[in-house]
Amino acid sequence: MKTKHKKQDRATHFIAYLVLCFFTVCALVPFILLIIASFTDNNAAVTNGYSFLPSKLSLAAYQYIFREWELLGRAYGITIFVTILGTLVSVIITSMLAYALSHENLPGKNILVFLVILTMLFNGGLVSTYFIYSNILHVKNTIWAQVLPYLLMNGFNVILVKNYFTFSIPPALNEAADLDGAGEFQIFTHIMMPLSLPILVTVGLMTCIAYWNDWTNGLYFLTGVDGARYYNIQNILNQINQNISFLANNSSNGITGINVSQLPTNTILMAMAVVAIIPIIVTYPFFIKYFVKGITMGAVKE
Repeated sequence: MKTKHKKQDRATHFIAYLVLCFFTVCALVPFILLIIASFTDNNAAVTNGYSFLPSKLSLAAYQYIFREWELLGRAYGITIFVTILGTLVSVIITSMLAYALSHENLPGKNILVFLVILTMLFNGGLVSTYFIYSNILHVKNTIWAQVLPYLLMNGFNVILVKNYFTFSIPPALNEAADLDGAGEFQIFTHIMMPLSLPILVTVGLMTCIAYWNDWTNGLYFLTGVDGARYYNIQNILNQINQNISFLANNSSNGITGINVSQLPTNTILMAMAVVAIIPIIVTYPFFIKYFVKGITMGAVKE
């Protein structure tokens, strides 16, 4: 009987591994094609399409990126700055709100939880959001337009961290610290935060990816020459993808000095996409163990 169960378990594991390997290949193939396409000659790509075995290789797209690093490097720097700042502050705000909501005796807790969950189901719409950030918070055409819109709203992360605080950290630790005279801030910083590393890394990683890949904030809140100074790498990539005349206008204004007719426009998109995703690909493996543990232990259990 045990032998039969072992054979069934092995068969189940084999099928599971086979399915996972299939989805892994499906996930990796586009990245491999993206990298190869970025090293493909532009004319060959236009004529023959993208291929895993291109007829002609070229470094023209990467040469363009390094040649125009004043524009692209600035966008890259803004992306890094916004991602680091937004992620750190967002994790702090999320964890502080989640810690407050994890207290059973918090006055008005049910109302606050309801309001947090409500933001996961509904939002005020684009018009009201644009009005608040532009006319009340005055972030339009500033660097804060890339930071604040994502910073102030993510109910899902709050619920994840709240449930981790509630179900994964023994209440006796808080009670013991309280008896020893520790205040709420001391309990939060010296007990809750160190013990919540998996969920904080998980939330931080999701927030980091959201900031890194965001282009809508730049689309909505950055306009004209003043706003273009704060474009991140995704905004630049989106502009090239939508209309190559963006670079032509910059060239005519003496900003980049580009001869657009000589640009490898198709492979530039691929090369910039490769440059944009490298930091995420490099850092992600270091946080994956925390990500899995944090998602598992912070999942909604109510």
